[in-house]
Amino acid sequence: MPHHPIPRSTPRRRRTLVALFAALTLVLGLGSVASAAPPHKKPSSAPKPTVVLVHGAFADASGWADVTKKLQKKGYTVYAPANPLRSLSGDSAYIRAFLETIPGPVVLVGHSYGGAVITNAATGNANVKSLVYVAAFAPDAGETVAAASELGGGHSELLANIVTRPYPGAGPQDADAYINPSSFRALFAADLPAKETAVMAAAQRPATFTTFLEPSGEPAWKTIPSWYLVAENDKTIPPEAERAMAARAGARTVEIRSSHVAMISHPKAVTDLILRAAR
Repeated sequence: MPHHPIPRSTPRRRRTLVALFAALTLVLGLGSVASAAPPHKKPSSAPKPTVVLVHGAFADASGWADVTKKLQKKGYTVYAPANPLRSLSGDSAYIRAFLETIPGPVVLVGHSYGGAVITNAATGNANVKSLVYVAAFAPDAGETVAAASELGGGHSELLANIVTRPYPGAGPQDADAYINPSSFRALFAADLPAKETAVMAAAQRPATFTTFLEPSGEPAWKTIPSWYLVAENDKTIPPEAERAMAARAGARTVEIRSSHVAMISHPKAVTDLILRAAR
């Protein structure tokens, strides 16, 4: 077979091939491939906010255990400090001082009476980017926790099932308040096993009775975006009051079928709401 040498490429030939390739690209729509590719996204440099979880009365920080684990698994730094439960102003000052030790953005979460504490503790703190209320009090200025529980026309049997015990230094009208252990599960945690609630009732931390009668200060929810979880089966804070407080605060609200301790019986729903606030 005769050998045919491959013709050398000339500048004219190269220009012709380039033009032909460009024409084919346009006809076949290949030119849109590069422009259609999604732009490369740079990883976000914004730090994750620190999540601070504040418990309420008749409980302690261990109630946040499952929520803490879920948030830590997502890479969040979490703190669940002890709420002193001595007075609304004193408890709020304590949490306010705790927040001042945390650099960067904060998501502040309160359960039950802890909601009243975060309402006061976050006021004026520019690092607190969002508030999350979990079946919690969100009182207005001058409003007591006792008065807030009557919003919306609901009714709670809590006061009728309080047991008081004196403590050193208590004023003549004050005492430590506990939920009667015989009523604890029905009022506080009806959707948890009885064996678990029996331990919770035995270990409950009391709040001073006058804590519930102290007027609240300027509420942080007037200036900080808020989220609220309403516990539809709550027997401690009436769900009607929870809805009223959430609406007044302009909070993004979800409702679930839960007892008062939603963070224990429904930790995923509570965590999901905190994550929404964190974003």
